[in-house]
Amino acid sequence: MKNKIILLVSFFTVVFSLVSCLKDDVGEYWKDDLAGKMYATVADPSLKQLALKPVPGDVKYDFLLNIATDALPTEDITVTLKVDPDAVTAYNKQTGKSYKPYPNIEILTKTVLIAKGTRNATASAKVWGAEALNACDNFIAAISIESATTASGGTITIGGNMKSSLTALPIANPYAGDYHIVGYRIHPTAGTLPVDKAITASTVDCKTIRKPQMGDYPYNCDITITAETMTVNGATVNKVIVSSPDVAPANFGMYDTYTGDPATPPTAPSSDVNYYDPATKTFVLNYIYLSAGVPRKMYEIMTRL
Repeated sequence: MKNKIILLVSFFTVVFSLVSCLKDDVGEYWKDDLAGKMYATVADPSLKQLALKPVPGDVKYDFLLNIATDALPTEDITVTLKVDPDAVTAYNKQTGKSYKPYPNIEILTKTVLIAKGTRNATASAKVWGAEALNACDNFIAAISIESATTASGGTITIGGNMKSSLTALPIANPYAGDYHIVGYRIHPTAGTLPVDKAITASTVDCKTIRKPQMGDYPYNCDITITAETMTVNGATVNKVIVSSPDVAPANFGMYDTYTGDPATPPTAPSSDVNYYDPATKTFVLNYIYLSAGVPRKMYEIMTRL
């Protein structure tokens, strides 16, 4: 029976004891006897995720290095790291994905000392510049072990497919956040029902947000910001597409022009509806929900808090 390498992971004040074997290729365990050998690895080489807000500033993250061995190292070990775009290419080839290397990354601990008598240490890196990137792109920050040596100059083998820290860095939709909505729902028999409340819009994808209500109905409403523009009151705005995951498409639609009751606040700012004004961070929405073939008309002005 082959020996198993013991991977002991100490992170902050928590200690985990894991039993693992190194892998040469995905799903293939090395067949030779591992006793007495040492391998420099990233403790968790699986793809992690760290969402970035599209704002200026550095974002720091950590990952754990490990010396995989069946006995505690008797010498200090120095592990050298490098930014590794080729690891992103390899991940894409393995998974069929299309990630891009994150363009702005710095290793804060390019050399990491793993003290004798221990197996692991924490490495740190930072990324920045998310505000200038396309939120629809998919990025990975890849850092790999470049070398590992003992205090006496011996070379530690780098552990094959466990050599890289891969962190996906999705950029949060810049339109997600807290909004104040004023408007109303016009019901065919109940009349005009006002809406005046704060809501939180969440990210659906890089161009779409979801608000939790349609007027005062408890249905989710999705708003997709398009690149198509128009002019409203002298301002250039982006047209939006309004839909609902909770309502059949046949029972939902948008109006081209304002159809509400102008005597009921808020007064329509324009006859053009369903748009986003980037200058004021305001959505103007006018859409319809059909119940039994009869329209319920929603008109909302949704302003970022």
